Amino acid sequence: MVELITAVLAAYCAQRWGLTLVGLAWFGFCAALLTLALIDFDTTLLPDDITLPLLWAGLIASTLHWTAVPLSDSLWGAIGGYLSLWSVYWAFKLFTGKEGMGYGDFKLLAALGAWFGWQALVPIVLASSMIGAVIGVGLKLSRRLEDGQAMPFGPFLAGAGFAALFFGPQTILHVIGL
Repeated sequence: MVELITAVLAAYCAQRWGLTLVGLAWFGFCAALLTLALIDFDTTLLPDDITLPLLWAGLIASTLHWTAVPLSDSLWGAIGGYLSLWSVYWAFKLFTGKEGMGYGDFKLLAALGAWFGWQALVPIVLASSMIGAVIGVGLKLSRRLEDGQAMPFGPFLAGAGFAALFFGPQTILHVIGL
């Protein structure tokens, strides 16, 4: 199944950007995002070996004009993505004494901010949070998620990243009703 999804993503990138370096860069983005989602789903970890190169690749792609995002928006997207979830993490930890998410989530949102710009952060966070909440409630009601059991956020961030790629951040806001 993973190989089939990867092939579909490769075909999508080739169709949208052609067999170019830009298409290859976006395919690398897709492959990394899929890999991160699956690893986080299995292990609740987002490895630095994938998140950090994805972040740097987004900044480089912006610099080379392989995205429609100006470098300053890409840089602020990376900074804003990291700091927003970092702030939520520390606020939650101060109020509850527990860790609510891992550092990999900060880095993944920073990478998405680098690829899509700071303007895409709100739609990506809203979409991933809403989908994660719906699935979390469903798992709780079906008793597949026990009290205190961790649920990885990376797959929902990755899903919102794919939605931003396929449909655009503005479409995400429209679907949510904003």
